Amino acid sequence: MRYKIPESVLVVIHTPDLQVLLIERADRPGFWQSVTGSLDAEDEPLAATAAREVHEETGIVAGEHQLSDWQHTIEYEIYPQWRHRYAPGVTRNTEHWFGLCVPAPLPVTLAPREHLRFEWLPWQAAAERCFSSSNAEAVRQLVWRCAAPGTVATDALSGATR
Repeated sequence: MRYKIPESVLVVIHTPDLQVLLIERADRPGFWQSVTGSLDAEDEPLAATAAREVHEETGIVAGEHQLSDWQHTIEYEIYPQWRHRYAPGVTRNTEHWFGLCVPAPLPVTLAPREHLRFEWLPWQAAAERCFSSSNAEAVRQLVWRCAAPGTVATDALSGATR
């Protein structure tokens, strides 16, 4: 059995007016998330992983849009129900966050073995629907990550300005 590499990407796909694409997991109905996926090889560049996962999971070609590396990394405990996919003893994953800005909600072609449905939602509703607290936080960060240069954006959680 080939084990998953415990290093992954999370890609928040969004429009300029902050509508966010969420997809529902096939293996856990009711679990909504952004695009996620692990590296295929230890030396696969993170941006290549992000672009590949976006295409595999949604049919969207990242190279036709604005993919940005948010230079943000988190480490989290792998949910017990998914640990069997990793080598014995692996319990933590390192995740790198990306954003993909598309001009408007695009048609999506889901990978049927991975996802059941998709929805484009305003960022607040998308953040509330994410099953993962870190995914919800990534969506909330859109407010300041997408603010026009020279403007003041308010952090959705703390009310702080950036």
